[in-house]
Amino acid sequence: MTVPVFETFGCRLNAYETEAMKTLAAQAGLGNAVVVNTCAVTAEAVRQARQRIRRLRREHPGATLIVTGCAAQTEPETFAAMPEVDLVLGNLEKMRPETWAPDFIGAAERVLVDDVMSARETAGHLIDGFGTRSRAYVQIQNGCDHRCTFCVIPFGRGVSRSAPAGEVVGQIRRLVAAGYNEIVLTGVDLTSWGADLPGAPPLGDLVQRILTLVPELPRLRLSSIDSVEADPALVEAIAGEARVMPHLHLSLQAGDDMILKRMKRRHLRDDAIRFCETIRARRPDMVFGADLIAGFPTETEAMFANSLRLVEECGLTWLHVFPYSARKGTPAARMPQVPKPERVERAARLRALGEARAASYLASRIGATEQALAETPRIGRTEGFAEIVFPQDREVGAVAPARVAGAAEGRLLAA
Repeated sequence: MTVPVFETFGCRLNAYETEAMKTLAAQAGLGNAVVVNTCAVTAEAVRQARQRIRRLRREHPGATLIVTGCAAQTEPETFAAMPEVDLVLGNLEKMRPETWAPDFIGAAERVLVDDVMSARETAGHLIDGFGTRSRAYVQIQNGCDHRCTFCVIPFGRGVSRSAPAGEVVGQIRRLVAAGYNEIVLTGVDLTSWGADLPGAPPLGDLVQRILTLVPELPRLRLSSIDSVEADPALVEAIAGEARVMPHLHLSLQAGDDMILKRMKRRHLRDDAIRFCETIRARRPDMVFGADLIAGFPTETEAMFANSLRLVEECGLTWLHVFPYSARKGTPAARMPQVPKPERVERAARLRALGEARAASYLASRIGATEQALAETPRIGRTEGFAEIVFPQDREVGAVAPARVAGAAEGRLLAA
């Protein structure tokens, strides 16, 4: 039997769910199929998915071509109109075991996309984390209750819903017993974990519980957080627990207060600066990354300059930069738009600043000894999330010290 081919676009949660779909498809006995798990975060992500679908059809002419993921959920008509596509599945349908049975797929309507806002459970119980041989990703939350004016993700993922703490702890115990030295907690809006559970426990309670009940876990990492929603227990764990990695990726998006208000974010620039200062005062080795959008509607050059300054004022190292992309149906798409060439140019300036910040950080690590997790025999990842190249092969998944002798091409070089 031909093994299905899977392609993934977008975030770690999508990668996690692709692994779940692989498991479900194998259990159901699905054969000659190609599955594309799409992302809806930008118009460019949708364009790339469409381009890849056309190529996959040419490469696999006899396969059943299935499109799923956030873009399939938010604009199923886009993919249903493509002659290359046989079946469009929503984000709820892709997580149901019965969906992947060959008989079901053979008889299904061409578009199966339900109302994702009706979902009230996570699908985290389907697999014990998404493992990459070196680390495992555990989904603790899905969906989002916020309505940032630029974002379509809530309409692709539904309302925020949390995996119960006992399930999460049990998963992590099994993964550590299987040999994983690093666990990454992942979700769409991680800091909203627990709001829908009895007693509405905050994310910090879950992190503290994991650290207490799984003492054999060497390294715990958070995928991305909304800093303004970090509760005291979470701040305490980040600042005071060595097993929580000293690297935080923050959902900041902009550094100008007016733009943040028009984005309908829940923080102002001073909130972000204060959070970074508070954490770094307690834990000087903390390394921050951030998502930033360049060229949001109505953004002037002075407003953009505030985003550039925020990089310095927060001490950011790893930047994930997007030029603003208008998404149909969002409030921001109806606001006065910044011309596309200006958006692209501002994004390039932000990326250049990010590259300079990263180079400065890497240079500061020369001479230090890093605890590195081997992702491949020759490449590892430090606690601060820098890539490091080993001079000799190492066991994948092992954590061991590495003395930094230099830096080149965005990576540290171990002696």
